[in-house]
Amino acid sequence: MKYLLDSDVIIEILRENTKVAAQLRELYLRGNIFCYSPVTKAEIYHGIRSGEENKTANFFAQLECILIDAKIGEKAGTYLKSYRKSHGVQLGDALIAASSFYSKAYLITFNEKHYPMKDITLHSFS
Repeated sequence: MKYLLDSDVIIEILRENTKVAAQLRELYLRGNIFCYSPVTKAEIYHGIRSGEENKTANFFAQLECILIDAKIGEKAGTYLKSYRKSHGVQLGDALIAASSFYSKAYLITFNEKHYPMKDITLHSFS
């Protein structure tokens, strides 16, 4: 199975949150694949602190990137049309959700309210 990591989850990993790391390690040991969206990478690098560049680059090097293409862009647009006013969905979250939809990846996030889409699957930590 594939798991798409949202920005908030990657931040916790980079901050060495052992509980989150242990849960992801358990999924990894079961043979699952971890992915990220270029949107997430942009969000992480936007907030990177001095001295964290190598650690961050090494972390992303271990993940598969789900490239944003025309169909993901179109799907993100439909998500925005459906959920922007009612749920405050932003462009970045719409692109991440569309990436999850087309890659058939479970989306791992702590911000479930950002993803009200009914056609994607969110993964919650226990």
